[in-house]
Amino acid sequence: MGIDRRSLLGAAAIIATVGPARAQAAPDAIPLWPASAPGGSGPRGPETVDARGSLTNVSTPRLNVYRPSKANGAAVVVIAGGGYAHIEAGAESAPASRWLQSVGVTAFELIYRLPGEGWSRDAPFQDGQRAIRLVRSLAPSLGIDPARSGSIGFSAGGHLAGMLAVSSGEAFYARADAVDANSARPSFCGLIYPVLSMMPPFDDTHSRREIIGTHPSAAESEAYSVERHVGADTPPMFLAQAADDPISPVDNSLMMFAALRTARIPAEMHIFQSGGHGWGLGRPGTEVHAWPELFIRWAKQNSLLPPSQDRD
Repeated sequence: MGIDRRSLLGAAAIIATVGPARAQAAPDAIPLWPASAPGGSGPRGPETVDARGSLTNVSTPRLNVYRPSKANGAAVVVIAGGGYAHIEAGAESAPASRWLQSVGVTAFELIYRLPGEGWSRDAPFQDGQRAIRLVRSLAPSLGIDPARSGSIGFSAGGHLAGMLAVSSGEAFYARADAVDANSARPSFCGLIYPVLSMMPPFDDTHSRREIIGTHPSAAESEAYSVERHVGADTPPMFLAQAADDPISPVDNSLMMFAALRTARIPAEMHIFQSGGHGWGLGRPGTEVHAWPELFIRWAKQNSLLPPSQDRD
């Protein structure tokens, strides 16, 4: 599957983002499914990775586990974007997982299946639900508090994370084993420059085309629009996006925050004047570089991280 090459490229991205002192050994990989994954036959050939650490041809969905030296009990499933056509692991999920690891959070980088590679359109959501359940099943052995087990998603990964947050009562797959007795509802959710709505006029995204096609019905569009499904069971959310985002209109975050406010769900939103799209942790000196620290403060305020936990 090319996992070794992915790890090397991911390490290079981490060094560029957080400095050589932060680079650590490659994470352990845990397969999501006990046997074959549901939802199609999958791609042929090995997993591929480009110079940016972007993954395609995913046949073995998995969690890459980043264990901190001193765990604080929190866990986060980290989901990169890529329009459901590739996975921006090198630019998004690997650096974010290393950052979370550095502040005591056990991070789980999700490598999920892509609909255009022979899987059903629900394959990413099957992998996402399974990931949350698997993390909770591992809680006793990893020192994780199941009540502090959440997710962070970037771009299309934000759509996936958002769908997990608003659809935890929906079964995207039949129970596979005892792991699936655990709840699929994340305890909290971070949405970073997310693609959330598949309703017009905000539906001109690669994510929409990959999941429901170029001419979906109104019912299909609504079914996969995260902001349309916020309810009393939706977990607390943190949103961050740039007003000049050219890929995912900032309206995605604005509509989501309005829906959360109507449902009285604890939420915090940061709209940056500039930043565009795809900034990951954000380059030092840019407006969007503030979001990781803002997220940590929000998580502490909502008792998702211990109050005494400080960034390194």
